[in-house]
Amino acid sequence: MHKYCKGMFCFSPPVMLATFFIEIGLALLTILRYKVNAVGRLVIALLIFLAVFQAAEFNVCAAAWVDPMVASRIGYVAITLLPPLGLHLAYVLADAKKRPLLMPAYLSCAAFVIFFLTIGNSLAGHVCQGNYVIFQLAPGSEWLYSLYYYGWLFVTVLLCARLVRGKKQNVRKALWGLAIGYCAFIIPTTTANIINPQTIRGIPSVMCGFAVLLALTLVFWVLPHKGELRQWWTISRRS
Repeated sequence: MHKYCKGMFCFSPPVMLATFFIEIGLALLTILRYKVNAVGRLVIALLIFLAVFQAAEFNVCAAAWVDPMVASRIGYVAITLLPPLGLHLAYVLADAKKRPLLMPAYLSCAAFVIFFLTIGNSLAGHVCQGNYVIFQLAPGSEWLYSLYYYGWLFVTVLLCARLVRGKKQNVRKALWGLAIGYCAFIIPTTTANIINPQTIRGIPSVMCGFAVLLALTLVFWVLPHKGELRQWWTISRRS
């Protein structure tokens, strides 16, 4: 077994790199297969930012292309954008006219993005544990960021469950797909934290390792029900 790989906590640099290519590949597939409308743009953005975090992790653990602290900041900005984008996607899938939670989600996201980009000690350090990366946030900010991150993830799952009411079958399936995609990486991450409490210090890394399940769900479940196929793709399938 690879020295970086122990049991279920297998987020070694090779796995980080493989996950990066999977998520970039899924983004390219989405661009080729589906029209880049509101749904397509949000799915592509989610896939790309997931991939950027994996690239940042790989750089921290196994490469020296970018200064590790710079890579850490880029990675954190990328994953900070994910919760409001997922919430936005839920509203778009449901064709919701009223979107009261969207502005608070993006404003809280912007606050953390500014924090990570402009405050020198917002990220105090990083440690590559082999199985995951520990990003050391400024003292006192970890609990607030965890509240932001987990809070909007759970809100999005609950919102999907609420928005399915009275919707057409394809919309319901797309919304449930998004909710299940979220649960597919929230539940394994929480399980990993329970089994090995040390992984709590590396939650962003562990969570984004499992988030490849969300990426697959977006492309192979959500988009088939709500995405709009490009004309040439439809023609090629018929011929």
